Amino acid sequence: MIEWPKTNDVLGTVNRGNVTESGLCTLCRADCQGKCETWLSSMRGRKMLYPRDFGYVTAGSGNTTHLGVNYNSLRIQGYNYGAFGIPKGLSNSPDDCIFPNVNIETSFGSQVKTKVRVPIMTGALGSTFVAARYWDSFAIGAALVGFPIVVGENVVGIDKQAIIENGKIKKAPELDRRIDTYLRYYDGYGAILVQMNVEDTRNGVAEYVIEKYGDKVIIELKWGQGAKDIGGEIQVTDLDYAIFLKNRGYVVDPDPTIPEVQEAFKHGAIRAFARHSRLGYTNLSTPEAVYKEFMKGVKHLRKLGFKRITLKTGSYGMEALAMAIRFASDAKLDLLTIDGSGGGTGMSPWNMMETWGVPSVLLHAKAYEYASLLASRGKKVVDMAFAGGLAREDHIFKALALGAPFTKLVCMGRALMIPGFLGANIQGVLDPSSRERLNGNWDSLPKTVTEIGSKPEEIFAGYYDVQKKVGASEMKNIPLGAIAVWTLADKLAGGLQQLLAGARKFDVSQISRDDIAAANRETEKETGIKFITDIQDEAAKKILTM
Repeated sequence: MIEWPKTNDVLGTVNRGNVTESGLCTLCRADCQGKCETWLSSMRGRKMLYPRDFGYVTAGSGNTTHLGVNYNSLRIQGYNYGAFGIPKGLSNSPDDCIFPNVNIETSFGSQVKTKVRVPIMTGALGSTFVAARYWDSFAIGAALVGFPIVVGENVVGIDKQAIIENGKIKKAPELDRRIDTYLRYYDGYGAILVQMNVEDTRNGVAEYVIEKYGDKVIIELKWGQGAKDIGGEIQVTDLDYAIFLKNRGYVVDPDPTIPEVQEAFKHGAIRAFARHSRLGYTNLSTPEAVYKEFMKGVKHLRKLGFKRITLKTGSYGMEALAMAIRFASDAKLDLLTIDGSGGGTGMSPWNMMETWGVPSVLLHAKAYEYASLLASRGKKVVDMAFAGGLAREDHIFKALALGAPFTKLVCMGRALMIPGFLGANIQGVLDPSSRERLNGNWDSLPKTVTEIGSKPEEIFAGYYDVQKKVGASEMKNIPLGAIAVWTLADKLAGGLQQLLAGARKFDVSQISRDDIAAANRETEKETGIKFITDIQDEAAKKILTM
């Protein structure tokens, strides 16, 4: 098992816990006082693209020996001449071919194209309480930047205030809050997706959403995720709430209606209950049967009036991956999100998460292979998003290149939640009256923040960019977590533009598998990406002998 360094002296970052390949801790806390790269980038923005203490330091990479098959064992290519995808109105002059001119806008969709300013989207933020607590920051930030956000599964089902009668939702205040918060600042870029699992389908979520919001919302079917291979889960510490969830039809473990369990809870031997969702397609035994049932479900959603439908699948084996790509393509879905193992979670069994499924880079490499096979047969392949342990601008570049031309977006889960946590903690200190409402966790600003500033306009590099977009008078309604989301997204955008410019690609649509290289032979074998010194080797030898 590779151990990733906990500190980066060049950027001045320190991780609180054990580090994953993405640079995030295995356990990311909402009350964290810093200071991993993503955490600092949520305040400092583009400053975090460069080594610290300019003028007093020099810096050298320590990442040139690559072990194993992972995203880190893919290296980004650069070229010394040419320019491709030059934006309209510009020339190939060095005065025009500068990285700020790189166009990173993208779009996805079959019949209806959804425009996106930065090629990222959130993972599904569903019934885990951390998603509900910081939703305003996540949603407003995503809307202001212009990237899609996903309302995850079970949001209606766990809402005590929701009214469901005979499989029809009469009232869904938490779902309404989430959708309305995003739409308040939506400006034509990005989208809000509402995800459905078995329980959501039974509860009539699709019918409620289309009736109330029409085509303003994309509906997403869910097969799975990269963090676990069972249904969605949350943990509750209230016996009455656990019984409520049991009565609403969920699987609750241990069963809160059993007298012995209640007695154990009363005496503190049991302190929490896990609510589980059901698995899909357990009554089917062949891919053909799943295909028939899947197409039936899509047809039903189309009949309801949904113009945009997406699918999220997890890190199952190759058969399920092929099914997802083929079925989504045949159904003319708008997006397929493929989430590899290593992906994040708000609630999953830990050892399951550590040991199940296909790691992201392997799953994504196979997704490209299968999509290419489908395309070679004349099929129009569904647009795809790759997910699973991706957090930085280099991850965005590599994932888009690995799946090019099919991959349009990179789905980020935990990374895009960190700025929401951070902003809420800072705002809770600066405005104590808002601390409880925002779920702030700090009583005072830690040194990791005060060394940057003590006021929002000092702390967040993106503060005045947001103010320019919404107006000075509206800033009082923008949570600092949303400003932090903007600031992080701007850092990711700037870093991606620089990497694309180095590859001589001035439009993100021009990115290709030729823009990355395998840093070891095992990665070459498993991904189909050529080994780094084999790329252009023949062209190099021609130059030497011409």
